[in-house]
Amino acid sequence: MKDLEGKVAVVTGAASGIGRATALLLAGQGMRLAIADIDAAGLGVVAGEIEATGGRVLAVPTDVGSAAAIDALRDATLEAYGAVHVVHNNAGVVASGPVEEVSLDLWRWVLDVDLWSVIHGVRAFLPLLRAQGDGHIVNTASVAGLQAFAGIAPYNVAKAGVVAVSETLRLELQGSGVGVSVLCPGPVATQIVHSERNLPTGVAASVGSTADGFRERAATNLATTGLDPMDVAGMVLEAIIEDRFWILTHAEWYDQVEARAKAMRPEGP
Repeated sequence: MKDLEGKVAVVTGAASGIGRATALLLAGQGMRLAIADIDAAGLGVVAGEIEATGGRVLAVPTDVGSAAAIDALRDATLEAYGAVHVVHNNAGVVASGPVEEVSLDLWRWVLDVDLWSVIHGVRAFLPLLRAQGDGHIVNTASVAGLQAFAGIAPYNVAKAGVVAVSETLRLELQGSGVGVSVLCPGPVATQIVHSERNLPTGVAASVGSTADGFRERAATNLATTGLDPMDVAGMVLEAIIEDRFWILTHAEWYDQVEARAKAMRPEGP
C-alpha cells in the first residue's frame, strides 16, 4: 500500500507500547484510526494524543480474546468510517513460570490475547479486505515465535502460532491485493512484562521465585536495551508500504534463525 492518506487503520493493544506508537505514526500519515485495548483509560489518552495533532480516531475498549468483541470493533469501525484498509493485530501479554507450574487459566489467558485475538482479527476483517482487493494485515508475533525461551511457555506457543497463521495467510492471499506482515520484535521498551496487571478476575498471577525473577530480569532488560516503540512502528510502516512479510527488529536474529535451522541437521551445526 503506497498511499495511506485518508485510509482506515485498526490497531489493537493501542493503549501503550508498540500499538500506541503505530497508531500515532499511522495517524501522522493521514490515516483514520480505530484503536482498541482492554485498558480504557490508557486508550483514551492515546486517542487524545491523536486528536491533538489533528487526527481522526475512534477508541473502542475491547477484550481482544473475545470473538464477539472483535466483531463489535469491526462493526464500530465500519459505522464510523465505512471501510478498513490496515489491520494491526498487536495486543499481547506474557505470563512466566515453569511449564508444570503455569495454571491452565494462565495458559488460556495468554493464548486468548496473544493468539486467538489474531485469529479473531483475521476472521473479522479479512473478508472486508479481500472484497475490496486492497489492504494489509500486520500480526505481532515475537522472536519467541522463532525460538523458544525458558520460563514463558504460553507466550512461546502463542507467538509461534501467530507466525504460522501469518505464513499461511501470505500463501493464501497471493494475488489478492491484500498484503501480510508478521512483526517479530526482540527487546522493546514496553510494559509487557507487567501485563499480569490486566489479568481477568479469578485468574491468579504467576507466583514464586521463577516468575518474580523473570519479571525483574525482563523489565531491566527492556528498560536498558529495548528499542523505542516508535522505531518499531517505523518498521511496521515501511513493511506496509513496501509489502514486506518479515519484520525482525534486531538484525542479530537473522543469524539466530540460521543457527537454529543448521542445528536441525543430523550432524548438528
